Amino acid sequence: MKIALFGKEFSTDQLGYIRILTETLENRGCKLLVWKPFYDFLRDSITFSHDVDLFGEHTDLVGKADMLFSIGGDGTMLHSVRLVRNSGIPIAGINLGRMGFLSSIPRSEIIDAVDDILQNRFRIVKRTLISLLSPKNLFDDFSFAFNELSINKKENSSLVVVHVWVNEQQLHSYWADGLIVATPTGSTAYSLSCGGPIITPDSSNFVITPIAPHNLSVRPVVIPDSSIIRIRVDSRDQLALVSLDSQTAIITPDIELVVGKADYEINLVQRLNENFFSTLRAKLNWGSDIRN
Repeated sequence: MKIALFGKEFSTDQLGYIRILTETLENRGCKLLVWKPFYDFLRDSITFSHDVDLFGEHTDLVGKADMLFSIGGDGTMLHSVRLVRNSGIPIAGINLGRMGFLSSIPRSEIIDAVDDILQNRFRIVKRTLISLLSPKNLFDDFSFAFNELSINKKENSSLVVVHVWVNEQQLHSYWADGLIVATPTGSTAYSLSCGGPIITPDSSNFVITPIAPHNLSVRPVVIPDSSIIRIRVDSRDQLALVSLDSQTAIITPDIELVVGKADYEINLVQRLNENFFSTLRAKLNWGSDIRN
């Protein structure tokens, strides 16, 4: 099996887990393909038993990897999505970070997880992406978001007004610090911290969540992910920030955003002893209720 490894720099106390992962994969006969900046970070501390191939761009993965291991936290997973794109390569997330909603394999279960994957004891769950349909050139070459598109005021002193239409029907003009359009995956991220609902990954919805609205009656709205969302922003300083996950750009009031569902999905690896609800219980500490 050809396995791509992607990660970023981290504290040296995590190197032992990387060593366990690479040794387990090589001992099981896997061919490794390592992201070059990650390999450069590891090469003085990790010794590979066999020659490894390197990759630097998403085009280097197509036809060369059966699966990608994202090693780190959820931020690393978001970067992994940009590398995999529409190739269909499944992503398995190993959590060396903190929360780990997306990177669901605990560091203490690396060997068991590798064995499960190599023995086909896993399922593929598909996750929807948001696509920025217009303007096309606002971001480089990847106008998609795994979690959310968000709009924020650029200055701390004033609100923005975010005008939103859904399928050409006016939804609302939000006087707020900003607005989030989240996928079901993103419903447990920024949107959740702003009071948005949790949406199951297979629900075929988007959620529109205002950020600190200046109107107590304004609440998040769940819409079908087949909808086309049109957004225009007014701001006192004539500038606002728009983000697709970790990518950020500045927009002016003359720029109108058009958002819809991407024409492909991301494949995430889920072990058979995991599911979305067990992840919620574990990550949100729902099981800490003493009555349970």
